[in-house]
Amino acid sequence: MANITKRKKWSARVNETSNALDLDQGVFAKTDPHEIALSLKKSASHSHRRKGTPYQSAMSMLNFYINRGGKNLSESKKSTLEKAKEELRKLFHRSEGSDT
Repeated sequence: MANITKRKKWSARVNETSNALDLDQGVFAKTDPHEIALSLKKSASHSHRRKGTPYQSAMSMLNFYINRGGKNLSESKKSTLEKAKEELRKLFHRSEGSDT
């Protein structure tokens, strides 16, 4: 039980206090994929602490959130977040399959 609690706290802490990005509060609670993508792009573009490109940082944070949510994300939320990936690709002028 304690091990599960530690893992949950660890991933929540990463999401809230990422050293690479300063995320807008509630970014992943938004229902519009375009708004999520714009917020992630803004955060990644303004960050001076990220290790990769703004695109890599934004996509990594989105993937981290999707993976962290796992089975607890509703199908509609997963769909919204997957669409946010598509929006990020458009905002950064990337094609599908070029997530790095």
